[in-house]
Amino acid sequence: MSRSVVRMANKPTNKSSDTISSLAKGLRVLECFGAKTPKLSITDVSKATGLDRATSRRCLLTLHAEGYADYDGKFFTLTPRTLRLGMGAISALPLPQIVQPWLDQLTEQIGQSCSVSILDGTEIVYLARAAQKRVMSIGLMPGSRLPAHCTSMGRILLGALPAEEARAIVEASDLSPRTRFSVTDPDEIMKRIGEAHTQGYAIIDQEVEIGLRSIAVPLVDGHGRIIAALNTGMAATQDKAQAMVPTYLPKLLKVQSGLRRVL
Repeated sequence: MSRSVVRMANKPTNKSSDTISSLAKGLRVLECFGAKTPKLSITDVSKATGLDRATSRRCLLTLHAEGYADYDGKFFTLTPRTLRLGMGAISALPLPQIVQPWLDQLTEQIGQSCSVSILDGTEIVYLARAAQKRVMSIGLMPGSRLPAHCTSMGRILLGALPAEEARAIVEASDLSPRTRFSVTDPDEIMKRIGEAHTQGYAIIDQEVEIGLRSIAVPLVDGHGRIIAALNTGMAATQDKAQAMVPTYLPKLLKVQSGLRRVL
């Protein structure tokens, strides 16, 4: 199996007179906001971006003036208008449009939610999802992000990279345990990534959230390149996580085979 993977975003490293530095700074400010940092002050943004306070303030006030941020006099929070940026980028990608009907059909067949994601730095980004009953406390949708190192799709995508590149991503990740089952040792994580690559599927047993298990397989195009990952998640009601293999893996592999002909 090829060890290449398509990433969602490749940041250019060169700067020239053709780039707009103020836009670049504004994008850095936008990237500061997240699930753990929904409210940020000017000082918070300055520390997170390395920009001075005056520049951070101008960027934040510009976002506020354009309707992308609310401001209560101390803290800034993003508004739903920012969803236009992410959803527009996702909807412009052909992959979500291709895989969505397959996800819908698979979900109906197995009665479990199914998703497709790609790798972006230390995280996976959901491109498409077909949901049944919710088994996670957090709602997932296209554009949602989770850590790559502790998710089934993330381990599939990391396994498609050269080992040294995958290890660099793991070591740059926040390895704080999310549950008592979380694996936090980089060597053990790399071992499990390697196993997932060798066997062609990855299983996560309550590492992301108690009561949640998932199994994932790579999505491969006609040239043998891993371009995304496909998974299904379910409640941890069976005694052993490996019981998912005979139940769900054949269905996932069937979708994998079908998509390979059209990707």
